[in-house]
Amino acid sequence: MTKEKKPFNLRLVLLLSTVAILLVIQVAALIPGITTPIELIEYSARDVLIRLRGAQEPSADIVIVAIDDDSFNWTGYQWPWPRSYLAEIVDQVNAGGGKVVGVDIFLFEPDNEPANDQAFADALGQTPSAVSVLQIFENSVEGFTTSTLLQPLPPYQKTLDGIGVTAFTRDEDAIVRSVQAYDIYNDEIYYHWAFEIARLYLGVDAPSNPTNTSVQFNGQAIPLRGGQVLVNFAGPSGTYPTYSAAYVHDGITLEENPDAFRNKIVLIGATTVTLQDIYPTPFSAQVPTAGVEIVASAIDTLISGRYLTEAPPWMALAFTILAAIIAALISRSKRPTFTVVMLITMMLSYAIAGVIFFIRERYILPIIMPQIMLFLGVVLPTLEQAVSQELEKRRVRNLFSRFISPEMVDQMMATQDINSLNKRADVSILFSDIRGFTTLSEKLSPEDVVALLNPYLEAMSNVIYKHGGTVDKYEGDAIIAFFGEPVQFKDHAVRALRASLDMRKALDELKNQWQKEGRSNQIEMGIGINSGEVFVGLLGSAQRINYTVIGDNANLASRLQDLTKTYAWPVLISESTYQQVKDEFDTELADSVIVKGKTKSVNVYKVIGRKGSPKSEQLQSWQK
Repeated sequence: MTKEKKPFNLRLVLLLSTVAILLVIQVAALIPGITTPIELIEYSARDVLIRLRGAQEPSADIVIVAIDDDSFNWTGYQWPWPRSYLAEIVDQVNAGGGKVVGVDIFLFEPDNEPANDQAFADALGQTPSAVSVLQIFENSVEGFTTSTLLQPLPPYQKTLDGIGVTAFTRDEDAIVRSVQAYDIYNDEIYYHWAFEIARLYLGVDAPSNPTNTSVQFNGQAIPLRGGQVLVNFAGPSGTYPTYSAAYVHDGITLEENPDAFRNKIVLIGATTVTLQDIYPTPFSAQVPTAGVEIVASAIDTLISGRYLTEAPPWMALAFTILAAIIAALISRSKRPTFTVVMLITMMLSYAIAGVIFFIRERYILPIIMPQIMLFLGVVLPTLEQAVSQELEKRRVRNLFSRFISPEMVDQMMATQDINSLNKRADVSILFSDIRGFTTLSEKLSPEDVVALLNPYLEAMSNVIYKHGGTVDKYEGDAIIAFFGEPVQFKDHAVRALRASLDMRKALDELKNQWQKEGRSNQIEMGIGINSGEVFVGLLGSAQRINYTVIGDNANLASRLQDLTKTYAWPVLISESTYQQVKDEFDTELADSVIVKGKTKSVNVYKVIGRKGSPKSEQLQSWQK
């Protein structure tokens, strides 16, 4: 006993394939050096979260002394400025009571005047706390990698209270969202100078226990993303109070606001586009933010403790699988409207949850991957179902079109109540039969009979369809058709007559073809047509059904077809049909006879041809 094969579940395959592909993409995104398109979209989604949250109140304890275009215009200096001028700026900050001075200027090369370096170093030594930057470079030459450490000159190292790396991290879309938490040179760890400034300002210990995912600072485990601190940007460019360096140098700032620097973190750095220390941030890719202001946001994040936490990779994988399960449940619905509403509701709900978690908890949920899974998990199976249904409809339409008219198939496919197809209607019924077919079939093998009959039935059916008729059924070589339903035509009798004449032409073409092939072509065809009211509809059982006509008028058409043998004439019509076609066709009264099933005689007419048609196109008797 053979086991029955289970049907192939394409919808499940599509769903599982989508899950597998998305999970592979998610895993690939964890490999260093590989950036997936979904990862880039995820970055943009996080930027949207920040913009939806909006600008926050920045720390009042962070200000910026900007080396800006106004300062260049005011001083007339070219970069680099004399360090003595920078020393005088620091003197003003000291006079204003600054608590921590951060110098975002490379102090790796000496000034043209050595005394200027000493003056700047002395000024920094007068501050309660001073911090500057260093850089670690890695160079690869012929497969060998060497590291280079660039530090401030010795006079500055003696007076600075802290130095740190200054590296920003640009994501693959060139937007800065984080700073490098630490770097290592000769087994010594150097933290970002934002940590040094925050440490000195808060009076806490230096960071410790750095890993790719966290670092201990100020009694907390700060979350890191691959060794990067996600900056919780307070706002776009210009968020932090900024004073022009030239105004600070000349004492104008302190004259206008004596408390501008009091007990604050004062960052000195370039904001001019000329020095190219500007970067796009989540708040704006069009209006870049100066590097010194990005550092201000990083310091603000550290001293406020408002860290951004990114969901771990396993959560993205878990949410993707959960989205696949939800999608599978949604797509099981047979109601398209419900499916669409549920899909939109679930996607919107998850997006809102992501916004709420970010704004209230500063927690970044994986947004894009689960949403894509949810969308594709519903759309692909639904699309597959729609395509399958359409293909099935086409298959059914093509199958049924072999038996009934294409118009009838369309009505059957579209109707909601199939019983509405059953009705009484005025139609013209056509019966046709091959004369001498029984004798011919006795001389042929069954295969040859089929080879002859199939092209004949196909050719005749095509003619009937061409004139808007419906093939009721085939009975061996006989064809039963009707005109006027399911597509109603007022000229159904005329159409039936036109079809009968074209059927004769089609038969002549088949006979010529069979003659060329050396096959028997000694056959004729008799057609009987009657017009009148009949029952039209679906008749049959639950296992087999047929769209047919029933009634006395259908029986009369059959009797007329039988009479073509008696009168040896190809096409015979009844009185009712004659009255509807007499203006277009030439006819001749054959006889008035009482046919089987009738008590009164009926007029039978021979169809000769279209009015005005040449002799060669007119029908002739079979007897010559």
